[in-house]
Amino acid sequence: MVDHEVDTPAGTAVVDAEAVDRRAAIGLSPADSVLARVRAGLPGFTGALRRVAEQVLNDPDSAARATIVELAERSRTSPATVTRFCRAMGFDGYADLRLGIAAETGRARSAGWTVDIGREIQPGDPLERVLGQIMAADTRAMHDTATLLDLDEVERAAVAIAGAARVNIFGASGSALVGEEMQFSLHRIGVAAWAWNDVHEGLASAALLRPGDVALGISHTGQTRETIEMLAEAGSRGATTVALTGFPRSPLAELADIVLLTASQATTFRPDALSARHPQLVVLDLLYIAVAQRTHDRAHAAFRRTAQAVDGHKAAKGATA
Repeated sequence: MVDHEVDTPAGTAVVDAEAVDRRAAIGLSPADSVLARVRAGLPGFTGALRRVAEQVLNDPDSAARATIVELAERSRTSPATVTRFCRAMGFDGYADLRLGIAAETGRARSAGWTVDIGREIQPGDPLERVLGQIMAADTRAMHDTATLLDLDEVERAAVAIAGAARVNIFGASGSALVGEEMQFSLHRIGVAAWAWNDVHEGLASAALLRPGDVALGISHTGQTRETIEMLAEAGSRGATTVALTGFPRSPLAELADIVLLTASQATTFRPDALSARHPQLVVLDLLYIAVAQRTHDRAHAAFRRTAQAVDGHKAAKGATA
C-alpha cells in the first residue's frame, strides 16, 4: 500500500472546507449523483485523493462492495485518505459513500444504463453494439446532468437574458457550434444575441457590453483560454456572466456569476469534450425555453413573425421540387 500524502488534521480541514464551500457556491449537495459529483470534482483533486476518485469512477461496482482497506489498497492510498475523500464528497464516512454508490449503480442497472458503459468500443464491434454503447453513455450523461444542474442558477440566467439588451455567447471549436445553436434559438424569439468564436472579434464585442447585458461562455473543461478571456472582459464591463461547463472548479466557472453544470460519459472515439455536446444542448434548450416563458408575449410574436418569414421560402422550394 503506497500513500505519499501525509494525512494531518490541518490538511483534512482545508480539503473539507474547500469542498463544502465550493459545493455550496454551485448548488451541489450530498443528495446529488455520487459519480457525477466525483467526475465533476476530479480536476480539483491531486495525488492520493485523485487516485481514490479515479478508482471509484473506473470501477464503481467494486467500490460499492469494497471495504475501506480494500479501496485504499486498490487506489494505492491509505484508509485515512479514503476518509478524507469521503468528507470532500460531502459524506460523513465511508459507509455513506458505499451506500450512495450502491444505490446509484443499482438504479442505473435497473434502468439499463450500465450496459457496456466503460467498455472500450473496438474497431470490429458491430453497429448494434456501438449504438447500445452510445445510447447507454448518453442516457447516463443526461441523467447525471439533470442531477448536477442547479435549477435556481438556470432561473437566474433566464431572468438575466430575458431582461438583457444584448447577449454575447462565447465558445471555441465544438463549443462554438453549441453556442451558435443557442444564438439562433434566442434570435427566433426576439432576443438580441451574437455568437463569437474568434477571440479578437469576441473581445471587441465583449468590451462594448454594459451592466444588464449577458455573456455566456461555453467550455466543457472550463479551461479554454480564449473563452475565459472573452468572458472575463465581459464581466469587467459589468455584464452578467454565465458559464456552461462540466467542471465547477475550472477557471471559467470561478469567474462566472452563474454556473450551469453538465456531465459527460466518454467512450472510445468520443472523449469527454465530444460526449458533452448532447448534455450541453439539453441545458441550453432548457435555458432557451425558460427565457421564452419569461418573455411570452414578445417571444410568441417574434416566433410567429420569423416562422412566417421563412414559410414562403419553404413553399417556393416545394413548388420547384
